[in-house]
Amino acid sequence: MDFTSYEQDRAVDTATSSSGDALYFTIGDLAREFDVTLRALRFYEDKGLLAPRREGLTRLYTPSDRSRLSIILKGKKLGFTLAEIKAMVALREGTATMSGLALTREKCVEQLGLLEQQKAEIEEAIGELKQMIASYPVRTAA
Repeated sequence: MDFTSYEQDRAVDTATSSSGDALYFTIGDLAREFDVTLRALRFYEDKGLLAPRREGLTRLYTPSDRSRLSIILKGKKLGFTLAEIKAMVALREGTATMSGLALTREKCVEQLGLLEQQKAEIEEAIGELKQMIASYPVRTAA
């Protein structure tokens, strides 16, 4: 996974508001920003991928949580399991073990191969559909 896009998020991790207070995001803020449901965010919390601070019933997410969510969604988009995504989060945060690093790299290579295979199958299906379309007579409007 390309973590260079997360360098900006790391800079945000240390951001503070103009009053000097730590910067927090509500569950609604993150849901809107990342176009995910509140239920999805609560699910990631239940699975231990996010750990927002609580003030009463309000969940307050830190910039670090925001960066984690970015990695979670990128991993999900690329077809990784939640366990694999946890390893990627650990890698980004510097808490991964050497075996975890190898596993993550191995999984990325494996996932790349799977996606390339799917791409080839899709391209083949597109080619077949184009041939079918070309074999049908063109109808003109009456």
